[in-house]
Amino acid sequence: MAGTVNSVTGPGIRPATSDDLVRLVELNNAAVPAVNYLTLDEMARFLRVAHRFLVAEVPEDGTVAAFLVGLDGPECFYDSLNYEYFCDRYDRFLYVDRIVVDPVAWGRGLAQGFYRAFVTSAVGHTHLCAEVNTVPRNERSLDFHQRFGFKAIGERSDEGTGKSVRMFALEISGDG
Repeated sequence: MAGTVNSVTGPGIRPATSDDLVRLVELNNAAVPAVNYLTLDEMARFLRVAHRFLVAEVPEDGTVAAFLVGLDGPECFYDSLNYEYFCDRYDRFLYVDRIVVDPVAWGRGLAQGFYRAFVTSAVGHTHLCAEVNTVPRNERSLDFHQRFGFKAIGERSDEGTGKSVRMFALEISGDG
């Protein structure tokens, strides 16, 4: 499927499959602390419950170089204080749990492609929500969300992990 074009998701972007899971865990855990560590079982659970779980392949060799885990809110039971933050504020939202892009694929527009593809599934949703680490600081992601048009709506700290995040929301039309 390398280099395929899907009119819904864009060039090289496709739904994740169980065959991708080992590679996705590898990508995810190489990106810690920008994202939380995941086991293979946890990644497989995302594959079962995600509203959209997308991967992007490098056109040159078909290697999966990035992924997005997107959840429906507040429909998905997910034990996350960050997810609950948005559940307390919005009746219908899409939640980006994580985007991971292999550094070799940075600058190719994959995160933008993922967000655009995710929003196409936004029937009835009013906001696209995400959080970004401020401690440890993820400057690249903070800059991306600002450029994409997200508004900062709050901050949270987790004493247990020592992490702090900035909460972002982007108003969307909700008509896919």
